[in-house]
Amino acid sequence: MSHFQHHVFFCLNQREDGALCCGTGNTEALFDYMKSRIKAEKLNGESKTRVNRAGCFDRCGEGPLMVVYPEAVWYTFIDREDIDEIIESHIKQGKVVERLKVE
Repeated sequence: MSHFQHHVFFCLNQREDGALCCGTGNTEALFDYMKSRIKAEKLNGESKTRVNRAGCFDRCGEGPLMVVYPEAVWYTFIDREDIDEIIESHIKQGKVVERLKVE
């Protein structure tokens, strides 16, 4: 059994040349928002959910991106409503948010 029920990784990479990447825009703020929501709802900790920073996923044109393990589901997102939907559907109910899923 995994240490966490869900382990969420956010690509927060910033390219030095200023090229478009996952860390461009408000990704850092959305990462902080997801961490705070998970903590506020007591969904964090052992056997629950962990939200981590990650470097480049090498999928820059598809971003911003996060990946949720152990299911290995990749999501794109643009605002707090998307993050809320991922938390409510995937984290709490185990249902993939198809409209945000990236293959």
